[in-house]
Amino acid sequence: MLGVFSVMWSEHCSYKNSLVMLRTLPREGEALLVKAGEENAGLVDIGDGLAVAFKIESHNHPSAVEPYQGAATGVGGIMRDIFAMGARPIAALDSLRFGPLSDNRVRYLFDGVVRGIGDYGNCLGIPTVAGDVYFEKSYRGNPLVNAMTVGIVRTDRLAHAVARGEGNPVFVIGSSTGRDGIHGATFASEEITEESEERRPQVQVGDPFTEKLIMEATLELIENGCVVGVQDMGAAGITSSASETAAKGGVGMELDLDKVPLREKGMIPYEIMLSESQERMLIIAKKGREEDVRRICDKWDLNCAEFGRVTSDGMLRVKWHGQVVVEIPAQSLAAGEGAPVYTREAEKPDYIDKLRNYDFNKLPQPEDCNLVLLSLLGSPNIASKAWVFEQYDTMVQTNTVVLPGGDAAVLRIKGTNKALAMKTDCNSCYVYLNPRRGAQIAVAEAARNVACTGAKPVAITNCLNFGNPYKPDNYWQFQEAVLGMGEACRQLNTPVTGGNVSFYNENPDGAIYPTPVIGMIGIMDDVHLHTTTWFKSPGDWIVLLGRNKGEVGGSEYIKMVHDLIAGDAPSLDLKFEKRLQQFLLQAIHNGWIKSAHDTAEGGLAVALAECCFLDHEHWVGAEIKLGENMRSDFLLFAEDQSRIVVSVAAEDLTHLQQLAKKQEIPLLVLGKVTNNARLRIHHRDKLVIDLPIVQMADVYFSAIQNAMEIY
Repeated sequence: MLGVFSVMWSEHCSYKNSLVMLRTLPREGEALLVKAGEENAGLVDIGDGLAVAFKIESHNHPSAVEPYQGAATGVGGIMRDIFAMGARPIAALDSLRFGPLSDNRVRYLFDGVVRGIGDYGNCLGIPTVAGDVYFEKSYRGNPLVNAMTVGIVRTDRLAHAVARGEGNPVFVIGSSTGRDGIHGATFASEEITEESEERRPQVQVGDPFTEKLIMEATLELIENGCVVGVQDMGAAGITSSASETAAKGGVGMELDLDKVPLREKGMIPYEIMLSESQERMLIIAKKGREEDVRRICDKWDLNCAEFGRVTSDGMLRVKWHGQVVVEIPAQSLAAGEGAPVYTREAEKPDYIDKLRNYDFNKLPQPEDCNLVLLSLLGSPNIASKAWVFEQYDTMVQTNTVVLPGGDAAVLRIKGTNKALAMKTDCNSCYVYLNPRRGAQIAVAEAARNVACTGAKPVAITNCLNFGNPYKPDNYWQFQEAVLGMGEACRQLNTPVTGGNVSFYNENPDGAIYPTPVIGMIGIMDDVHLHTTTWFKSPGDWIVLLGRNKGEVGGSEYIKMVHDLIAGDAPSLDLKFEKRLQQFLLQAIHNGWIKSAHDTAEGGLAVALAECCFLDHEHWVGAEIKLGENMRSDFLLFAEDQSRIVVSVAAEDLTHLQQLAKKQEIPLLVLGKVTNNARLRIHHRDKLVIDLPIVQMADVYFSAIQNAMEIY
């Protein structure tokens, strides 16, 4: 029984150190069909009798010691959360963080994680279409692997993670139970140390081919009305799936471990209950439908064992060899109820004020901004992630409209005119410098990315990656970030549908940067109106929506050129951000916008360069004139928020300007798209950037590939 409490009261399962703050987030909205935490994933009504289910989770610690299987099983676990609701997965996203690529072990981890994600998703037939990848020193010993899945479900075919109905049979279907993954949940609730390599047996082994069979069988069981409840056997395996569904239904459950299919001899109840063997589902079936469950599982060649029943006494009772080995009130194990909930001590770190007061004006100006732009385009944080996404099948299921490499992915919803846009985002340097504003920026930028495709942002999921919560400075970062996230979500009307908290992301060198990853979903009523990132035709006007401020705190420019992480995160006006996105969506709907690209890492110069070459088949140039009274390097490379570069046909520019004036959106005509295959930027009559598109593109598309060829 102590083993059961140890996993269910662990941070990973109980959220004991985070629930107080998570409950402050906006968790309701007019399109939400369930509140955050009520089901395995968030659920948003998209009309036509359909809903989108989506969620993001971490698999950081397993990936740090066994990158391939750690990443693969992270993908498998989040997939099961989605199809356990009756939703068919249509897309995967991944948000990854690693140390510098100059480090041999980092390259080993990066390679293993990407292959694990790719192999699992490809075998399962789910396209991986978007995500984000960053490289910072703080992740050298503790990479982050956050996996997100998006699925579509008919609203009249929803399944719930609940046990009800005294006497209803309980089944385990899928793989046999082994000793892999035992205490994986508690492993994820402690810091990574030099001894963590010895914890490899607690990293599960994935089997995507079995997962595919389980997915089809589970969806068929739900479609046929055989089930009362469905739950993935993820962290803590049988223990968590049985106790959580029983507690949610206000019932008990009696299990007989002698009936569980085992793949190893001599397993004891402790091992069977805590095993995290992959590709297993708990099915609470309707009494009288047992043979239907067996028939469907036989069809898909899956283990199917009836090993328990629902009771009315509220107890989780487990038998083995005729003896009761566990007898615990299910409610006592439930997160936020029987499990403990704490508010930890919080203290603002000393480094915040020291870094925030840095005077950037004392930095020397670069002699050649061309070299700076090329360096930024070659930064792994900015450069093309094609080395990553080209290992993924991005087109399987034939729904993908906008491929990886742009602001956000777009997938059509078959049988309708609608589409979904999706993106993950978080600049952890901003969060490190200013946790509250950095989290606001993560929400705002994820929404802006989605809006740039023509989709309306509607809801988020989140994966909150932080250090040890028992350390007051780490908990202060967490508190501030959650508060900032809540403020942004309320202002942008993108409620939180659920997600994951991953604490203890530390190694002997210290904690990671606080990294609250945002997974944003947007809805597009007409897929034909989708907008892409790149410039289209010579002669089009290039326009900046938003205002240049020259704020370089936390920027890639300051980091790369001056080897500094200092200052404050860029300023952000959430009310203006909302107006900007609404303006953009209206202009796209009116047919005036030919391309739209968020201005983010690397600033305006990088955004303009990307717009010239992100269309692999048709490169164009740009002639730009800037007149702001500020340093050229700050103007070109600052990462000011709430800015979007758009291109407009000559006949539509006046319409756009009139709408911008009416809605009080700053609009600056920067120049024109050209056919001379060069990016030329003038600042106050001085030519500060003059580079061939082919040179910039070569640096941008080859940087990560070249770094990984060393490996």
